[in-house]
Parts: sequence; C-alpha cells; structure tokens
Amino acid sequence: MTIVRHRSGSPWEVPYGYCRAVRCGDWIEVAGTVAVDADGAVVAPGDAGEQARVALARIASALEQAGARMDQVVRTRVFVVDIVADAEAIGLAHGEAFGGAPPVTTMVQVAALIDPALLVEIEARAYVV
Repeated sequence: MTIVRHRSGSPWEVPYGYCRAVRCGDWIEVAGTVAVDADGAVVAPGDAGEQARVALARIASALEQAGARMDQVVRTRVFVVDIVADAEAIGLAHGEAFGGAPPVTTMVQVAALIDPALLVEIEARAYVV
C-alpha cells in the first residue's frame, strides 16, 4: 500500500514533524487543524464559530490535495477550549460544512490549544471509494 504525505505549508509541519494530511490507500487522515492564516497568525480571535469555519475550509483544501471531498469524511474530532460557551457555534459551522453528508463526530473539551487565541481544533478521516 502506498502512503502519500501532503503538506500545507504550515510553518510548524517541518519542525514539529507532521503533515496536514496522509493518504494510505483509500483512507485519508487530516491532522488537527486550527484557524490560522498562511503566516501562522490566528484568524478570528474570540469567534469560535468562525474559527471552526476556517479550520474546516483548511481541512477541505487538504482533502482536495489528497484526492478527496468533504462528503467522503467519515469521522471528525472536535477539540474545544470552552465547550459550554462555544459548542453551538462550532456545531453549526460543522453542520454547514458537511450538509447532507455528515460524518460521525466527537466534540470534547480540552484544557488548551497550542495558542491561547485558538478556541477549536478539528481533525478528520475520509474514505475514498
């Protein structure tokens, strides 16, 4: 089975030793993805819903690079700093991104993400048939 690694150009991929996405046969794993711009600056500080939208758009881009689409995502994991305050906004953004092809998902609260301005991180797994 061939393994293909896809980088997004994130400034952390090389020094931290990871790829945005890895395709292994029919499966694609997308790393935990946050709302940062091309320079690594946090997008939409204080707005969890918008951060989720940006993260999901970055996931869609990674999937496209790896040969998949959002409707092929079978699982997401959503890590939230304040689940009580932000679950609804994040959940609605997630629903918008997946529409009629929702994956199974897990949303959990975490103590912190890599930057204090980040409110949500999302990872995804897709199956390409």
